[in-house]
Amino acid sequence: MALIHNLGFPRIGAKRELKFAQEAFWKGQSTEAELLATAKALREVNWQAQQSLDWVPVGDFSLYDQVLDMSFTLGNLPVRVADLEGSALDSYFRVARGRSANDSGCNCVHAGEMTKWFDTNYHYIVPEVTTKTRFSLNADRLLEQLAEAQQAGVKAKPVIIGPVTYLWLSKAKDQSNPLELLEHLLPIYSELLETLADAGAEWVQIDEPVLVTELDSHWRHGFETAYHALKANRVKLLVATYFGTLRENLQLACNLPVAGLHVDAVRGRSEIAQVADWLTTNKVLSVGAINGRNIWKTDLNATLDWLEPIAQKLGDRLWLAPSCSLLHVPVDLDSEENLDTDIRRWLAFANQKLDELEILGKAINNGRHTVAKQLADNQDAIDSRRNSVRVHNPLVKSAVENITEALGRRKSHYAERIGKQRSHLNLPLYPTTTIGSFPQTPDIRKARLAFKKQEISAQDYHAKMKAEIEHAVREQEKLGLDVLVHGEAERNDMVEYFGEQLQGYAFSQYGWVQSYGSRCVKPPILFGDISRPEAMTVAWTQYAQSLTDKPMKGMLTGPVTILNWSFVRDDQPRSQSCLQLALAIREEVQDLEAAGVNVIQIDEAALREGLPLRKSEWQTYLDWAVESFRITANGVQDETQIHTHMCYSEFNDIIEAIAHMDADVITIETSRSDMELLDVFEAFHYPNEIGPGVYDIHSPNIPTEEQAVKLMNKAAERIPAERLWVNPDCGLKTRQWEEVIPALQNMVAAAKTLRANAV
Repeated sequence: MALIHNLGFPRIGAKRELKFAQEAFWKGQSTEAELLATAKALREVNWQAQQSLDWVPVGDFSLYDQVLDMSFTLGNLPVRVADLEGSALDSYFRVARGRSANDSGCNCVHAGEMTKWFDTNYHYIVPEVTTKTRFSLNADRLLEQLAEAQQAGVKAKPVIIGPVTYLWLSKAKDQSNPLELLEHLLPIYSELLETLADAGAEWVQIDEPVLVTELDSHWRHGFETAYHALKANRVKLLVATYFGTLRENLQLACNLPVAGLHVDAVRGRSEIAQVADWLTTNKVLSVGAINGRNIWKTDLNATLDWLEPIAQKLGDRLWLAPSCSLLHVPVDLDSEENLDTDIRRWLAFANQKLDELEILGKAINNGRHTVAKQLADNQDAIDSRRNSVRVHNPLVKSAVENITEALGRRKSHYAERIGKQRSHLNLPLYPTTTIGSFPQTPDIRKARLAFKKQEISAQDYHAKMKAEIEHAVREQEKLGLDVLVHGEAERNDMVEYFGEQLQGYAFSQYGWVQSYGSRCVKPPILFGDISRPEAMTVAWTQYAQSLTDKPMKGMLTGPVTILNWSFVRDDQPRSQSCLQLALAIREEVQDLEAAGVNVIQIDEAALREGLPLRKSEWQTYLDWAVESFRITANGVQDETQIHTHMCYSEFNDIIEAIAHMDADVITIETSRSDMELLDVFEAFHYPNEIGPGVYDIHSPNIPTEEQAVKLMNKAAERIPAERLWVNPDCGLKTRQWEEVIPALQNMVAAAKTLRANAV
């Protein structure tokens, strides 16, 4: 009999209960006990949703981030928080966000660096190590959750991040190689596994997604060392790989001395038969047959066609699961009351994916006839989507086929353009700007909700948004910023806002997924060919420009980011969807320019996260991604200045591709990494202008003028001052005005100091 299990479940709650509990605690509106009680209640709900599984994940729930959880489990705390007063939870949130609930009014500590979890839109807190790092076990969190699960009557399978992946994710704060710490780390993992065994755990899922990347011989040897050291422990280990194919690591993974191996069969189905052949007869094969990264229904009949021969071969050694943790999809489709009926029947959220898993398990174990109705209903939905005229637009496909190289070229080279732009814009040295959004206040959210519920008219809503825009413009003028933005009061989300105005998109009410901490996003659903019926931002930007004589920056989200931050259709190559988006946003760029907007920012925050996990595949992706940006941006006159923005991405290894985007100005995150991201410019001559962020907007801490000056002076060591801008790391929508105003005052003061020192 094949068993069914899950690798992880969304932790935020169907209505974002965790988010609101976190934020209430941080604001001092609730206690630590109340936050922990909410977390416990959510875990109970999650386990109830998974009660039909043979094995239920435990330890996948986190108050902020699972990698940060592992750092605390291993006793790997940054020195800067280790001796501060407060509870363990205070230390935890200080690493996560620079401050806990009891630290208001101070710049507590430097928050941990944050970057993307493999090729997802989830962010993790990067573990920090040095040659002197030593580890110690703190298994309280895992043991508490394991006891809760056992009391709830579920068959609990603790989930931890594996030792090799943990070190691979870590960042050395000296010149060392994190892998050198493996010998110090393994005894702590062994102690952890024995502790879990003592607590009644039979299986432990140990996540090693780094196995789907290109590993050198040292890291491959690290796997052999690690698992030969851990094989003596009493628990059975299920090594989980996901997000890609194993390829040259396939034999390594199959030969690890563990009790089972999980393989992503959505991205790596071609390897399943080989793994089934290579695993010894005492090992379990867990097949990730349901897509844990996207929201489309699984074609169950087609899946059974290739899965049944594997089941016949393996028998009891076959486990079925989603491809990866369901962290990356919304919780429950049943909450969606307003989704278009046709589109709704094409979808499956986390709960529905577990239903699909159960159907597969019954079909494998008892025959397809036992779930004939469910399979027939599933096939009807698959066929409906495949044949829908709402999905396919011949005019859009024709436009993509007629794209020429000329669409992606500016009229002149940067060296010629920049002189015209400086003359036209008349900006000072070290010009200041922001990334686009200003705080989304309760009043803004209240007005948006009232408009959606038709409780106020479109005229009243527009009047309220214009008032918010005017407030943002006046505040920027008082601050003395050089290039202004309209503040994006009318935008719910930088992707959803555009998707709502494009043909080919659908939207959920509660389709939230966690991006980091309490930050949740509701990705739009890209289900069909994309076109732009009318202008999307021009009227708002024109209105903002009418309020000031300073340059007003038009704010757009780029095609690659819209693609990567959407639930994307899986029936055509991603590159085709991206080119469709590029043509649509290009029309908006040209309309902004025609309306007199001469600074236009096209955010590509997600450019790097779309990179394949294997470097050998990067160039193909970068070719169509950069082409899409250039098609979007390059239909303007030389005098129009094109900006782009990238946040929280290690982009040094794709700097040539970023330069090939040929944006006049790029703004990037550098404050959390203390300008380390600018090291690449010591070896690479970046040709255009750059704004290294000096204000970490993901932390409530307010940067001082001195801090900003110090960071910009580091930048000026690598990039000529005449090509530097001063700006925050990212948009300010998640911050409060009382934080934003003093932070931007200090930023502007820093720019003035820099100008004075440059004279």
